[in-house]
Amino acid sequence: MITLFLALALSGLQEMPVSPEPEAEASSEAAPRPEPQRDPVTGELPVDPYEASNANAGASPFAGTGMRDAFHGQDGIRRVVNRMVDLAVADPRISEVFVAHDLVRLRRTLFEQFCYILNAGCDYTGRDMASSHRDIGLQVDDLNVLVENLQAAMVEEKIGFAAQNRFLSKLAPMKRDVVTR
Repeated sequence: MITLFLALALSGLQEMPVSPEPEAEASSEAAPRPEPQRDPVTGELPVDPYEASNANAGASPFAGTGMRDAFHGQDGIRRVVNRMVDLAVADPRISEVFVAHDLVRLRRTLFEQFCYILNAGCDYTGRDMASSHRDIGLQVDDLNVLVENLQAAMVEEKIGFAAQNRFLSKLAPMKRDVVTR
């Protein structure tokens, strides 16, 4: 009788589904996620949806065309933005901040922001300053380095000192939304 129960028990074990080995489970969980695909038109990585608005630029535009002209129009603004980003990425004091960032999107949104604020005929389509900087962890020293790089880019573009200061004074209040630690 015991042999009959033992035989039934063993046959029941053979029919039970076998759970995957722990190593197989771990390897399937650790499978790398596919890299996000860049937009074929813009070259940018996808971002979570948000409502685009000029209000997100963090400052109102200058009146008139004086500041636009001081920055040599949209072409000059684009050169300033591109040079500032190049300097920041190469600057050992701050380069680590940019390692995991979409520099294509950064260049576009910074250009739009500067162009909007300088009243050069652009709309700003980026996120607001607080949410776009929330996870970056910028400190005051990091912001100071960014400002140094912006100033260097403006000097290279031969933007007058007074126009530089006026522009920096427009950007300064954003510090509270940009510095997060």
